Amino acid sequence: MSRIGYKEIDLPNGVEISQDGNVVTVKGPKGTLSREISPLIKMTIDGNVVKFDRDADTNKLKMLHGTTRANVNNMVEGVVNGYKKVLKLVGVGYRAQLKGKKLILTVGYSNPVEMDKPEDVEINVPDNTTIELSSINKEHLGNFAAEVRAVRSPEPYKGKGIRYENEHIIRKEGKTGK
Repeated sequence: MSRIGYKEIDLPNGVEISQDGNVVTVKGPKGTLSREISPLIKMTIDGNVVKFDRDADTNKLKMLHGTTRANVNNMVEGVVNGYKKVLKLVGVGYRAQLKGKKLILTVGYSNPVEMDKPEDVEINVPDNTTIELSSINKEHLGNFAAEVRAVRSPEPYKGKGIRYENEHIIRKEGKTGK
């Protein structure tokens, strides 16, 4: 059984958390995040400590308890430190560039793929084969990184495609000659 839901969240200096009904708002040095939580989970703010509790021990409530605590903890971590993901383009002629608010990927298709930049995700392209994504919202960052990776997922024979920085691709052996 997971005990994550019962862990307390210690708020760092400069972070304010407030609850208005089911909406939790976290303000910190990097920005402000809001999220609606389930009314079945009770959140109590006691000074610099946030606690979560549930009424019953049903499986649904147990899962919701841990998930709610993890989501609020990610909000606190995001407004303090932020999150970052790095994507690498592997393949001959594969490159990325940023033009205004569009990320342009040339990854072996007949035309370049253009992707609109989300509002709360910052994109940096330090060189042609590296894309750095950063945001205070972990969920939006992960979703956009997954969308970029899905444009050309790494294939198992040559390893070409868009991959996360430390991702290990399991390679397959090619055809053997007679």
